[in-house]
Amino acid sequence: MDPSLLLLYLGLGLVSGFIAGLLGVGGGLIMVPVLSWAFLQQGYAPEYNIHLALATSLAVIVPTALSSLRAHHAHGAVDWAVVRGLTPGIVGGTLAGALAAAWLPDFGLKSFFTLFLFAAATQMLFGLRPRPTRGLPRRPSMTAAGTIIGLVSSWVGIGGGTLTVPFLVWCNVGLRQAIGTSAAVGLPIAVAGSVGYVVSGHLVAGLPPWTLGFIHLPALAGIAFGAWISAPFGARAAHRWPVPVLKRIFAGLLYVLGVRMAYGLFTG
Repeated sequence: MDPSLLLLYLGLGLVSGFIAGLLGVGGGLIMVPVLSWAFLQQGYAPEYNIHLALATSLAVIVPTALSSLRAHHAHGAVDWAVVRGLTPGIVGGTLAGALAAAWLPDFGLKSFFTLFLFAAATQMLFGLRPRPTRGLPRRPSMTAAGTIIGLVSSWVGIGGGTLTVPFLVWCNVGLRQAIGTSAAVGLPIAVAGSVGYVVSGHLVAGLPPWTLGFIHLPALAGIAFGAWISAPFGARAAHRWPVPVLKRIFAGLLYVLGVRMAYGLFTG
């Protein structure tokens, strides 16, 4: 393999891991567009580039979530009761989405991801969050919320923070604790999504070498190593840095990536 690709994967891991730890969102939102582009440059079948990128992104989130979770837990920012309430629905929704992905067309998945990218950027840029006017719902509603978070996360390759954080803020959970809890919720999303994409990928012929289902193993190794190093630094910075300012900067980056993805939809 070209050494420059390994450096790309490592650098992508350092950036995405730090952002995931800092904001509780965003690792996958960067990984998926960059990986889709990198796989295209390597000559992989374009109809499965987005599937490979989504699956690899979710697999990377496993060690990233573990590292970020430990750091947020050390700051007392994880509400484990909320994690237990969301996890059953999250596992079911993420598995269902990942298993269905093999039958979803490339254009449909890319369009869904691109729209989500613009929505996430707009939410961050303008600080759009539901008003914290209520408490946490009962278990059936928590399970339903987890199912929606898991399903969407499986189709955009994220740990769910873009949905989990606003949901928890709406339920009157403090922002820093919502971010910490979102980091913990990212672990079952990543595990269930990875399993689902391994299974659904085994049903597809003609995937590139060095893949496990839809998971690209060299990219996974390089990105996971970088993210494992940088995620704890991002989590510590979340308790010291002006997060609202950083979110606006990150939103600008998401808009750039969204435009690039939208351009690729119509130019091939």
